[in-house]
Amino acid sequence: MEIRIKAVVKGFVQGVGFRYYCYRKAEGYNLRGYVKNLFDGSVEVEAEGDKNLLNDFIKDLRTGPVNASVKSVTFEELPFENKYSEFRIH
Repeated sequence: MEIRIKAVVKGFVQGVGFRYYCYRKAEGYNLRGYVKNLFDGSVEVEAEGDKNLLNDFIKDLRTGPVNASVKSVTFEELPFENKYSEFRIH
């Protein structure tokens, strides 16, 4: 079953390669969507694809790259809309 999620990752997640980490993980899971830095220092991710793969992706968001320090990941599950053709870094 395909779904879409929107997540916000908080902590020390900017300037440590977090967006590129998300991109590589999303590509590996064949997910589509985007990742972008927010003005408050957090990172926003929207992704769609297989529900089981998205669950694994969320676990990866909680870990982050080596230099990151993730304090929290909040996310909501949204209806699948097939609105992305690839995963992008904004």
